[in-house]
Amino acid sequence: MVTSSLSDPSFGNRQIKLNTLVRLRWLAILGQTIAVLFVYLVLGYNFEAWLCLALVGLSAWLNFYLQFHFRKYFRLKSEMATALLAYDSCQLGGLLYLTGGLQNPFALLLLVPAVVSATTQPARFTIFLSALITLIATLLIWFYQPLPWAMDRPPQLPLFYIIAIWISIVVTMGFLSIYAYRVAQEGQLLADALSATELVLAKEQHLSNLDGLATAAAHELGTPLATITLVSKELEREILPDDPIYDDILLLRTQSERCREILGKLRSLSSSDDATFSKMRLKALIAEVCSPFEGFGVAINQTFPPNLEHQPVLLRNPGLLYGLSNLIENAVDFAQNEVDISVSWTDSEISLRLMDDGPGFSPEIMDQLGDPYITSRAHRYQSMQDEGGEDGAASTEKGAIGGGLGLGFFIAKTLLERTGAKVSISNRQKIKKQSDKKSAVKTIPKTGAIIQIVWTRAELEADQYKRSKFDARLSTETE
Repeated sequence: MVTSSLSDPSFGNRQIKLNTLVRLRWLAILGQTIAVLFVYLVLGYNFEAWLCLALVGLSAWLNFYLQFHFRKYFRLKSEMATALLAYDSCQLGGLLYLTGGLQNPFALLLLVPAVVSATTQPARFTIFLSALITLIATLLIWFYQPLPWAMDRPPQLPLFYIIAIWISIVVTMGFLSIYAYRVAQEGQLLADALSATELVLAKEQHLSNLDGLATAAAHELGTPLATITLVSKELEREILPDDPIYDDILLLRTQSERCREILGKLRSLSSSDDATFSKMRLKALIAEVCSPFEGFGVAINQTFPPNLEHQPVLLRNPGLLYGLSNLIENAVDFAQNEVDISVSWTDSEISLRLMDDGPGFSPEIMDQLGDPYITSRAHRYQSMQDEGGEDGAASTEKGAIGGGLGLGFFIAKTLLERTGAKVSISNRQKIKKQSDKKSAVKTIPKTGAIIQIVWTRAELEADQYKRSKFDARLSTETE
């Protein structure tokens, strides 16, 4: 698995809002105040309560200072955010020093600053903060005031048990920090990839909607052109043919009529009656998607069932076109000689199988392909070179040019799934071929990737039909 170079910048540049840390600190201040007053006033335990309240008051003063000197939605740089979290760690360490050290059950709260940093800051700042918290926890093993207790002589916990608490805090902090960092990073990468998907779909949708814009333009320009034509006809009747400007007026009328004809053609581009631009048979759609990748030295073989009269008729869905185009482009990039596209349909579903004779998907990423920023075939099988000799090496070299299926495959898969498709991937299996002698069986290495796409026919065609009715109604309302 290879992550994109974009992953670290996209995660490291995130900045937490100051208001978020201030609110979290107000929550901590409230909890610390209630705990100190309850233990001192209600339970009557004897400890340095006023020093504890002084530390709590210092945090409250810092919160007021930050609120009055910075805007509410001010975003902190990593250094400043780490400094504030480091202060929270030291403040909590001071409270634990006054109330029993690691024997205090609230010692687990030392984990909070590290986890907050792991979800919002780059790894190096979280490592620094974790080291600081580890140092504070280590000092609390040896330096602390007695734990407040009802008895005059509170029980003394064994040093071995205190060290076990220290180990549990350090280990839990490391685990939670790594876990929170990975979850936050994957969430950020997924959000970035989905944003890229939306941009691609918006671009394709924009190109698809140009005919609608042409219709709107034709409608808006129709009225002034009709006025120009009417005025030019009246002037043509009023002026004698031998007048010097008669030819100019005649030219004006003919050109205005020509403009109206052109606008009429533009209006017809998005007309619901013109199926040429709005609907396509499945075979024609596949042919259109494959046409840009022909002539690159890789044969694209298309197989369809014989009953072409009953093939599905679909709208030119930008997401569908882009998703299929992306998958075919990658198959051509990785293929050695040919790409096979097999299409079939029944009354209930539509199936498309895309196969190439390239190196296939590497086993270690088979279950992860489809996540954003995952490359699958950029690293070739070494075994292909061993088994295929020069041909395998040639295939490996050719596949490396094509790059990996990372964000592109994620976008294609996402767009196709939005049309109701189920996308699955696998590799070709070796085919055993019987020779002339019955006792001998020859194994032919047949490698390559297989992408299987299945749609529910009724759902896909119903969705396209609803969309065509909506577009027709929108066009009618516009006119």
